[in-house]
Amino acid sequence: MNLNNLIRFLLSFLSVLHVNKKISEKKDYLIRKNLKNKLVKLKIRPKNLKKTHKKFNKQLYQLLKKDNIKNFLRESFIQKMFFLHNRIFVFKELLELKRDKKWNFYKKLIKEDHIGNPIRYFLYPESSGNRINHVFHLKVLIDTFNLNLKMEIKKLFEFGSGYGCMAKIFSKINKNCKIICFDTSLVNLLQYYYLKHNNLDVGFSIKNKIYLESNINKIKKQNDLFIANWSLSESPLYFREKFIDYLYKSKYILISFQEKFEDINNLKYFKKLKIKLSKKFQIEIKKNKFYKGNLFHKQNHYYFVAKRL
Repeated sequence: MNLNNLIRFLLSFLSVLHVNKKISEKKDYLIRKNLKNKLVKLKIRPKNLKKTHKKFNKQLYQLLKKDNIKNFLRESFIQKMFFLHNRIFVFKELLELKRDKKWNFYKKLIKEDHIGNPIRYFLYPESSGNRINHVFHLKVLIDTFNLNLKMEIKKLFEFGSGYGCMAKIFSKINKNCKIICFDTSLVNLLQYYYLKHNNLDVGFSIKNKIYLESNINKIKKQNDLFIANWSLSESPLYFREKFIDYLYKSKYILISFQEKFEDINNLKYFKKLKIKLSKKFQIEIKKNKFYKGNLFHKQNHYYFVAKRL
């Protein structure tokens, strides 16, 4: 266990008194059975991934093959990539949400479920650090453009959807919202497991309200909102270019990114992107005032938010 994993493990003990409810074993068996059938037929295409994500996909493949994945949010490699838990800066985000006049709305969105056995946030056990963080991202977009998500966002495209947390949040905002989760085929399977357990209409067909897809050629480009939280910014530069048209044809854009990732200067990249899109969008690049990385890797993080003119 490396030092980062050890710290995450130790921090989880702050939430030891906050236990999740048990999930239905019968339902879990049926979902896993369907998932395993899909896993056998899967064609894995890792060519568009940076080395960090290639390693992650190998670990995820081994996890999905297991007979028991109901505690997947306790896996250190999942937490490292997808699940933020007991960090102090999250409390600052929570306070911002609480001070907002829309607190009642945000309070409903941050309420955590039990799927994956998430670590409850030790200072607010009704939620998790990850759920609070996701909703705070949305607050940044809402505040910048005075946006009514329920009224204006009918179709969401999320580039890199984690285990499905943002899709679950949007299902609370508008149950009729069409959500496209674009990710690797393996991560799509994890999203299927999580969202299916939450009784949502999720699947691998465009007919599903939550559509899971890993093939860019099967996805329409017209969307109300394009979201990419630490995902587009962790993709190879040549692969990002394939999504420029998706940005152009969106009404709103919310991208969060770290200043540098592996060998890429993201701040420089997104400043250039701002110039490229500026004729059609009102754009702001905002520094994340709370998150500065971790003890071992400090760097600035930013939001790229845009609204079509």
